[in-house]
Amino acid sequence: MKNKVRHVLGISGGKDSAALAIYMFEKYPDINIEYYTCDTGKELEATYQLIRNLEIYFGKKLTLLEAAAKSHEDPFDHFLKLYGGYLPSSTSRWCTRKLKLEPFEKWVGDDPVISYVGIRGDENREGYISKKPNIQSIFPFRKNMWSEDVISKLFKNNLIDQMADWYQQTGSYHVERLLEIVKEPLSSKFVQKDKLDALLDLDTPAFNQVVFAFLKTTHYPLSGEANFPLLDNDEVLKKDDIYDILKRSGVGVPQYYEEITFEVNGKKGTYARSRSGCYFCFFQQKIEWIWLYEQHPDKFKLAMEYEKDGYTWMQDERLEDLIQPERMEQIKEDQIKRLERAKNNKKSLYLVDKLNDEVEGCISCFL
Repeated sequence: MKNKVRHVLGISGGKDSAALAIYMFEKYPDINIEYYTCDTGKELEATYQLIRNLEIYFGKKLTLLEAAAKSHEDPFDHFLKLYGGYLPSSTSRWCTRKLKLEPFEKWVGDDPVISYVGIRGDENREGYISKKPNIQSIFPFRKNMWSEDVISKLFKNNLIDQMADWYQQTGSYHVERLLEIVKEPLSSKFVQKDKLDALLDLDTPAFNQVVFAFLKTTHYPLSGEANFPLLDNDEVLKKDDIYDILKRSGVGVPQYYEEITFEVNGKKGTYARSRSGCYFCFFQQKIEWIWLYEQHPDKFKLAMEYEKDGYTWMQDERLEDLIQPERMEQIKEDQIKRLERAKNNKKSLYLVDKLNDEVEGCISCFL
């Protein structure tokens, strides 16, 4: 007998995953979602406060996944020793793998799993896709909620006739135009993104019905489901929507996203954390390290203590050099220049978002 499909949603401490949890809880109460969080032992207090706020909002505890649970050390410190003091980096993200991904995949085991991921509709990235065939990712905030692997399989030219048949069963008012798009093969002049965008723009729910019909012919977790409540969802949520959800629900925006004013050489600027994650995360920008030094000096000191035996959090600079007065002044001046360049973009009240659109982090930690 096939195991029942599990629906799971991970809370990282970031704004997007928290907002997605609230969104799913409110909009799809009939889906039995298991909310979980992975604790590295190195988060800021605001992250733990967000978790507590969500537990109050849900009226229940989140499932805590902790790597090396039997160790007397924090999970990060436990694995740091196993790696001989080798600090994680953008080229060796052992922290993500050992502290987040492996505990998650162990927890779900071989059960068919739908994993909801909080990538927004204004982001152009895919995120973590498990290599385990029993885990399927869904992105409710995007117009296209399906993962790249599903779309690329559906859009094979040899499935055009079958895809056309599925569209005819949707009852869409735009079926004639949809069939024209479907029947045009992919080519150098009509690539997958063009076809996907055209179909979604015309009728998103109809596209979702077609994808669901396709999944029935596969071994993806959704293949065994009689229905899926998100098929009719055509909402696209962006940054400001995320903040609105957090504030309206009472859960609140994590404190580290709040901009703080600083002054250097008679000029004023602001800084904040752009993402969640460990307080010493190597994906932080240098202005965020300065923010940590000035707002959480105790945590900065602990981060400095990890830099030994030639290992550093940044490839080009040690933390003790970063906080030299002249260097801090330079970093702050650079931040002010970036703020000035961003003034014309007023779509988001949270300027830190506009400044960090180009910064790619680890999707498992930063949602």
